[in-house]
Amino acid sequence: IDVNECTSENPCTQTCVNTYGSFLCRCEPGYELEADGVNCSDMDECSFSEFLCQHECVNGPGSYYCTCPSGYNLLDDNRSCQDINECEIRNFTCTSQQTCFNIPGEYKCLDPVRCEEPYLQINENRCMCPAENPGCRDQPFTILYRVMDMVSGRSVPSDIFQMQATTRYPGAYYIFQIKSGNEGREFYMR
Repeated sequence: IDVNECTSENPCTQTCVNTYGSFLCRCEPGYELEADGVNCSDMDECSFSEFLCQHECVNGPGSYYCTCPSGYNLLDDNRSCQDINECEIRNFTCTSQQTCFNIPGEYKCLDPVRCEEPYLQINENRCMCPAENPGCRDQPFTILYRVMDMVSGRSVPSDIFQMQATTRYPGAYYIFQIKSGNEGREFYMR
């Protein structure tokens, strides 16, 4: 008569399977059977692949879970991270004069445009130099400010934005130049 070792002594740390004349030990998902054939140890699923999680994989007993950096939410697939747009959900500390600008993982508070002499403010992002002002003689007629985000990891070279001259003002000529922010010579115009 076969002795059922699983009921009499149960030598396995997790699941015992009785066989004729012997027994087998099995482990629960996320665990692997050790060389002694009796004990089960946790599998480190995070060591199998660096692609299990978009950001960080955290091993746990019998399983793993993914985490995202601050400023990101874990999506329903439990592996991908999505940026939290603090400006959209109104979770920011900008003053009423500042503009909230979302960037990956956080946000920035942008101060309003301030026109420098001899320019006059026309609207929230445009400054004009009146033609009758002698200080405007060699200055651009208008300066338009635009804020845009550039995501890292783009293939380069690539077009970032396009500006176009207009024939609206007869006799006007246009000069396009990068005024600042190009000290490393990363950008060029064509």
